[in-house]
Amino acid sequence: MNNNIVVLKFGGTSVATPDRIRQVAELVLKKQQKGQKVVVVVSARAKMTDALIEDARSFSSDPAPREMDMLLTSGERISSALLSIALNALGAAAISLTGSQAGIITDDDHTNARIIEIRPARVVQALADDRIVVVSGFQGVSFKKEVTTLGRGGSDISAVALASALGAQVCEIYSDVDGVYAADPNVVRDPAKISELSYQEMQELAEAGAKVLHPKSVEFAKVKGTIIHAKSTFVADGEGTIIKNLEGRIKPRVVGVASEQKVILARCRDEGHAGVIARLVDSLAEANVKVKQISFSEVGDGVTSGNFIIAEKENYHIESVVPRLEASFPGTLHVSRHLGAISLIGAGINDRYDFLRDCLRLLRQEGLGPASLHTSSFRISALVPRDRLDHAVNLLYEHFLRSETKNDAQS
Repeated sequence: MNNNIVVLKFGGTSVATPDRIRQVAELVLKKQQKGQKVVVVVSARAKMTDALIEDARSFSSDPAPREMDMLLTSGERISSALLSIALNALGAAAISLTGSQAGIITDDDHTNARIIEIRPARVVQALADDRIVVVSGFQGVSFKKEVTTLGRGGSDISAVALASALGAQVCEIYSDVDGVYAADPNVVRDPAKISELSYQEMQELAEAGAKVLHPKSVEFAKVKGTIIHAKSTFVADGEGTIIKNLEGRIKPRVVGVASEQKVILARCRDEGHAGVIARLVDSLAEANVKVKQISFSEVGDGVTSGNFIIAEKENYHIESVVPRLEASFPGTLHVSRHLGAISLIGAGINDRYDFLRDCLRLLRQEGLGPASLHTSSFRISALVPRDRLDHAVNLLYEHFLRSETKNDAQS
């Protein structure tokens, strides 16, 4: 670990206006004045990525993934250049770099690339020259020399991956909230802030819809033991949330309720082993659809049922794909687009049957299904009607997390 290097990441709301960029620049400069070598990773300014996606859709419902990457990476480049200009105006020596210039090498999966390696030679040299390095997040370059993006929220991945590659002990992730909460503050009244999370708990929360961190970013932190500190840009003395290795030090517990508003459930019946499900898998791959979860089960008399859970936000082109799939699999494919996902998250959550039992009982009592339910060592997830998702979140939060007595019993 290099204790003298700090990597800071700022989300879209932190760089949304000139005044906020100046505020970020002052915060960054204070870090350098304390003697630290500073690398900053920035997202596109708030709402810019969504606006660019809508611009693309005004021309095509199924834009080419390569062109989407070329388009969407412009947002982060604007942020990094503006922050560098603001830092230089304050008397700092700052340089902005694209993801490729910073040495972020990816595979060639456009719109959802994975980082293969990081070659940060240019970053290291700039730090040696006492410069603040501002990197455009969310992007890299493939081994085919193509610009790629890392998926929505991918600036978190850029930041933690760079921190790990540079040997930084801590990666500070700044947003408009002071840490990770046990539920979305926009949905639940005064949810508790979580002071400390294990890597796996944070990854599960993020995969289930919590917006503070990208789940893939936690993978890089785990490998090198990089501590992630989630903080607020706008709360000077906020404690935030620490994400680190806690394995073996926590009892089975529920730490949070997460939700995802727009989820698609595609159900497929394969009668007589006709290969329908295999063909559907091929069709999804050919259409470049990212699937969150797949499950198969034999239901008797040579019939196999398959469930495919798809997150709309990870698939820019889903509006054009669904009608094509329904036309290709008449009578065997049923697509539900009225659902949202709700998840209970916590270490060893399946070690206690009362968590699952109470979750099912509460949802059924309120007529919330669920349409589908899945469990893992760290998560219980259910699909419920989208228009009642917020109600479901509050229901489970009140039962599992609002009471201090329950919190004490579960910690």
